[in-house]
Amino acid sequence: MSEPSKLRRQIAHEAARLLYDRQVSEYYQAKMKAARRVQRGWVKDADLPTNAEIRDEVQSMARMFEGDSRLSHLLSMRLEGLRMMKILERFRPKIVGSVLTGHVRKGSDIDLHVFSDSVSSVTSALDAEGVRYDVERKHVNKPGAEGVYVHIHIREEYPFEITVRASNEVSVVSRSSITGKPQERMSLAEFEQFLQTQYEPGEYEEGLAAIENQVDRFLQYEALMLPLENVKQNPKWHPEGDVLYHSLQVFELAKRQLPYDEEFLLAALLHDVGKGIDPYNHVQAGLTALGEDITERTHWLIAYHMEAGQILDGSLGARAKQRLKQSESYEELMLLARCDRDGRQVGVEVAELEEVIDYLRQLSYECDSW
Repeated sequence: MSEPSKLRRQIAHEAARLLYDRQVSEYYQAKMKAARRVQRGWVKDADLPTNAEIRDEVQSMARMFEGDSRLSHLLSMRLEGLRMMKILERFRPKIVGSVLTGHVRKGSDIDLHVFSDSVSSVTSALDAEGVRYDVERKHVNKPGAEGVYVHIHIREEYPFEITVRASNEVSVVSRSSITGKPQERMSLAEFEQFLQTQYEPGEYEEGLAAIENQVDRFLQYEALMLPLENVKQNPKWHPEGDVLYHSLQVFELAKRQLPYDEEFLLAALLHDVGKGIDPYNHVQAGLTALGEDITERTHWLIAYHMEAGQILDGSLGARAKQRLKQSESYEELMLLARCDRDGRQVGVEVAELEEVIDYLRQLSYECDSW
């Protein structure tokens, strides 16, 4: 095969950048957009890269920007996929896509196919495990692939896309949109055996134990927040009403100021979580309940948010104020205090708690260091 033209390599690189930066999600769309940017005119078919060439460019970017952490995340994603396949075992799950082939990057989904004539049966199995999900019905008009496809999207530490196919399609193998060859896939038993051959026994067993024993901190936050809807407050200081409504207001105000600072946003959401446990010492009660599910910085912001409020109203002593000012997070502490003060409006619209938790979960995933 002849060497790809310079133009073809340029288009492949630009298409990969669009995919890697998640500006687009489909290979064809990335290819066409890249061709317009690079050539600014008509491009010969011979100068359009294949999906496989673009994928290789994406992987080069992943190796460059994500380094060795990509491989540790690959193991975690594979083990998460194995865990979900066990939950959905009766639907004969098959793992497909980048987690199986190893072509993962930041933002990759874990792709599974399950086989059932009843979508509700699949969602019931997820409900029984306390898994939150969204169901999408997608109309596809591509030649040879027309129809309505049902996808279940799960947002956990790593996102899943589960495609529900008819029971009689379990032996039907689709062609890969990247290689044009039959799509690689594995059953639960095949995948489990594959993992045991790919990794050292200690690494595999340790990773599996960590996945099985992990606690979803975002579900912990939600469980602590939900009772606050029934915790009423003194209308003199909190005319808005219950603690949950106040906390969601504070979060919205904080998000407008620092939308990508997860530690600060968590402090804004959770600063009064202890009021559902001990209203007379809510700061310490909240911090005790949160334990190691928050960082040291979030802990500090919650611990001193009351003193920051006293700074705003001028009632905190100069020495105590000076101690707080020595922290690198002092400005964020004062911003939290202002959000706390202003988040007491009657009747304003706020996001649902579930939406807030999903936002924080996605932020954590996207801002991960890998």
